[in-house]
Amino acid sequence: MFLGMDSGLYAAYTGLLGRTQALDTAANNLANAGTVGFRAQRDYFRSVLTDIGSDVSASQVGNAVNDYGVLGGSLTDLGQGAVTATGNPLDLALDGQGFFGIQTPQGMQYTRDGSFTRSDAGVLVTQQGEPVLDAKGQAIMIPTGAVTIAPDGSVSVATAQGSALVGQIGVFGFPLGTQPLAEGTNRFAAPDGVQATAMDATIRQGALEGSNLDAVHGTMQLILVQRQAEMMQKALSVFDNEFDKTAAEQLGRVS
Repeated sequence: MFLGMDSGLYAAYTGLLGRTQALDTAANNLANAGTVGFRAQRDYFRSVLTDIGSDVSASQVGNAVNDYGVLGGSLTDLGQGAVTATGNPLDLALDGQGFFGIQTPQGMQYTRDGSFTRSDAGVLVTQQGEPVLDAKGQAIMIPTGAVTIAPDGSVSVATAQGSALVGQIGVFGFPLGTQPLAEGTNRFAAPDGVQATAMDATIRQGALEGSNLDAVHGTMQLILVQRQAEMMQKALSVFDNEFDKTAAEQLGRVS
């Protein structure tokens, strides 16, 4: 009885801890539902079942109490977000996989946020002033003039002397199965020992990709996780009260 009660308490506590972590994830996802290029986080379990007992004679009810899932953390959902036309020639969206490469004070990072602009020095930069890189990791200079960006990322500028090709925007990908490290709402870095490489991708000029989680689904997920956390909290209270009752009964028998 004590094994079932103990492990039931641990299972309820683990469930509450897992749902609390999931609540933080769901809240962060919902808060960034309107962030350009945001990639939602999805919770995963480190193991399907955690077996803390090996008593083969235990009942099915006991096994159900003693075996429970353990939340392992969260993974980035790399699914496509909705693409919306803006009409701004320096707004870019990616169709399919891949990231834009940008040079930040923390080193090279990657993003799906293509809301770029031209700096006073003529460099293609992010809204934070970070240079956008080509496939070789170099900044892209854009002279004054009408800008045309082809689906392969080639950048042409129409000047008084005619149209000239000034560079090609780099698109980078990670090896299959690699999870990029989240460095902010829509920034990522390569994991240790992993090198992002240039890849072919389709770029849409005059458009931006939104978050891959809309506000409706984000709200529903948040409500669901809140209810699950409340259920785990109630279960924990039940086991706690049962411990108090058992302790009172046992102490009364001590002579």
